[in-house]
Amino acid sequence: MAEVVGLFVSPQSGFPMQAMEEVRAIADRGLQGCAHSRPGGRRQVLLMDAETVELLGIEPGQIKENILCLGLDLKVLESGQRLRVGESLLEVTLPCTPCHHMDEIRPGLQEELRGRRGTLCRVIQGGVIRRGDRIEVLQPVRTEA
Repeated sequence: MAEVVGLFVSPQSGFPMQAMEEVRAIADRGLQGCAHSRPGGRRQVLLMDAETVELLGIEPGQIKENILCLGLDLKVLESGQRLRVGESLLEVTLPCTPCHHMDEIRPGLQEELRGRRGTLCRVIQGGVIRRGDRIEVLQPVRTEA
């Protein structure tokens, strides 16, 4: 079973992430209190897996993830797939590409994270997300051609 093991928001852009016990996801915006929350965007919430964070020896929240999860293979998620996370519903939009800021954390980290920086989502339905909440992978929404 996949679960939330860490929650982070950035109260101010350019500053370290703040660890939270719970956050409120706001529909079509992101996480309440996060400076990176934007209406209408495809990059509202960043999910990262705890296994990669541990393997790379980086601190939780250090690479600007919002939700740190355990037991969820982010690489198999498809665009349009939905995740029930606590009371919220998220939709996978795209993989997160590591930027040059990762090398400010540690030289070479941008390359180390290539293909495993996490998954970006948008908030479909708001609600509270708590550490320890279950993450349920739902079937992707199919559209008729």
